[in-house]
Amino acid sequence: MSAAARRELQVAARGGELDAISLRPADARALLLLAHGAGADMRHAFLEAIAEALAARQIATLRFQFPWMQRGEKRLDAPPVLHDAVRAAFAVAEQCAEGLPLFAGGKSFGGRMTSQVAATGALAAARGIVFLGFPLHPAGKPSTDRAAHLRDVPQPMLFAQGTRDALADLALLRPVIASLGARAQLHLEEDADHAFHVRKKSGRDDVRVIASLADAVARFTGAAA
Repeated sequence: MSAAARRELQVAARGGELDAISLRPADARALLLLAHGAGADMRHAFLEAIAEALAARQIATLRFQFPWMQRGEKRLDAPPVLHDAVRAAFAVAEQCAEGLPLFAGGKSFGGRMTSQVAATGALAAARGIVFLGFPLHPAGKPSTDRAAHLRDVPQPMLFAQGTRDALADLALLRPVIASLGARAQLHLEEDADHAFHVRKKSGRDDVRVIASLADAVARFTGAAA
C-alpha cells in the first residue's frame, strides 16, 4: 500500500482561519471529518494514530482545529462558534471528498459538537456520525442530559466506547443507544478508558485498541456508504 497523501489546509470559520490536515490514501473509499476533543488538538497522538490506521483501511480523514485551540487558549468557545467551525470544516470536507461517501464525528467533545450540528440538519450530506468516546456526562456526575439532542440526528451513528470510560457509564449509555433504534450501534473496547488506554493486565495494548477502533469505523462506513 502506498503512503497516504498529507495536506495542510485552512478552514474559514466564524472564529477565524483554522488549520486543518487532510490524510488521503490513493485508494480511498470514504472520507471522515474528525474533530478533536476538549483537552488536545488535532495533532494529538491518538488522532494521528487513528488517522493513519483509517488510511490503511481506505478511509481518508480531515482534521481541524477548533477556534480556541487555534488561538492557543484554554477557555473553550461558545457553542455557536464551535458549531460554526464544524459546519465550515464540513464544507471543506465536502470539497476534499470529491464524490467519496462523507462521514463526520470526532473524539469525545469533538464528536458531541458534531452531533449537535447534525441534529439541526446542517450535515445532511453526511452518511453517518462517528463517536470515538461519546462524553455522556462529566466524570463522577452520571447523567444523560448530553444525549438529548441525539434523537434529532437523522444519520446512522457509531458509538465506539471503552468499558472503563469515566465519562460514559455503560448502564446509562446502553439505554440511550437502544432508544435510537436501528440508527445507532455500540462498539466496545474492553478495559479501555476515555482516552482508549488499556491496562497491561488486560493483555492488550494501545496499538491493538487503535487497530480495533479503525476496523469498527471501516465496517461502519462500509455499511453506510
